[in-house]
Amino acid sequence: MRVYVEGIGLLGPGLDGWPASRALLAGEAAYNHAPTIVTANDLLPAAERRRIGLPVKLALAAGHEAFMHARRDAATTATVFTSSSGDGENLDNICATLASPDRKISPTRFHNSVHNAPAGYWSIATRSQEASTSLCCHDASFAAGLLDAASQIAVEGKAVALITYDQPYPEPLNSVRTIGASFGMGMVLAAQTTTQAFAALDISLVLAEASATRMTDSGLETVRTTVPAARCLPVLAALARGVPAVVVLAYGGKNHVRVAVTPWP
Repeated sequence: MRVYVEGIGLLGPGLDGWPASRALLAGEAAYNHAPTIVTANDLLPAAERRRIGLPVKLALAAGHEAFMHARRDAATTATVFTSSSGDGENLDNICATLASPDRKISPTRFHNSVHNAPAGYWSIATRSQEASTSLCCHDASFAAGLLDAASQIAVEGKAVALITYDQPYPEPLNSVRTIGASFGMGMVLAAQTTTQAFAALDISLVLAEASATRMTDSGLETVRTTVPAARCLPVLAALARGVPAVVVLAYGGKNHVRVAVTPWP
């Protein structure tokens, strides 16, 4: 399945937006680990902004940057949201409440606990009524989202935005399922080459075992291995380098996703 990349948004530890991160991902500048910076935005009305948690902020910020880069209308573009963990902080709060004598759950906590909450807030923020899918596939959540987005593009012939995000759990959940940092990435993918497209991705599911592509920088490799959403980093690094490359993404069992990246000037 071939798709065309029109725009990217990126937020992660030491990765403050796609333009600022390209040299780091390409190996042209030194990477320094730093806390993920999620700046406030006015995409949502004030009442809605007060209700959202960090995962929604990550998804909105990464998606918004990707659409700004692509110069495409988010209101008319389908979306795929993917996360291995959802809102871990909210889940922890609900579990703690259920384990307490007063087991009343806040309605806001409850509606933010569902896995498609970021998709719902995105539709409010962008006024989109297009189709939206929310997925989870443990450590292979990004690969699953990429396959789903590419499949939709192949069938429907329309652009799709892929937005992946993860947030660390608080203790004691963190001890069981450790996620190294907050991370969000958005990618606007088109069915045909456009004036905004700067690369093609040829995506295929391969029913065979293979080693996942690693990052050459040890710091970025740590981010890739400790944050499921950051499994996208080798694809972003190939795009940042601007040279053809083949990226292997682990997909569970003995399968993998093969991504042939073909950038152009």
